[in-house]
Amino acid sequence: MKKAKRILAAAAAVILAALYLCSLIFALIDHPMKDSLMAASLYATVVVPVLLYVFLFIAKLLQKRNDS
Repeated sequence: MKKAKRILAAAAAVILAALYLCSLIFALIDHPMKDSLMAASLYATVVVPVLLYVFLFIAKLLQKRNDS
């Protein structure tokens, strides 16, 4: 379980870094879809960590249930 948490944390860090980079690029480009791409990027920047937290919380609860 510890190895899975490390992999998920590393994957989340890479995804967040990519989302921050995309947000920066979308802020600088001049494209008709710039606003919707920026909104999607910012939305994902909030949702990805929340989902990761929820998955880890549920995994912890299931692990405690299996240990009992």
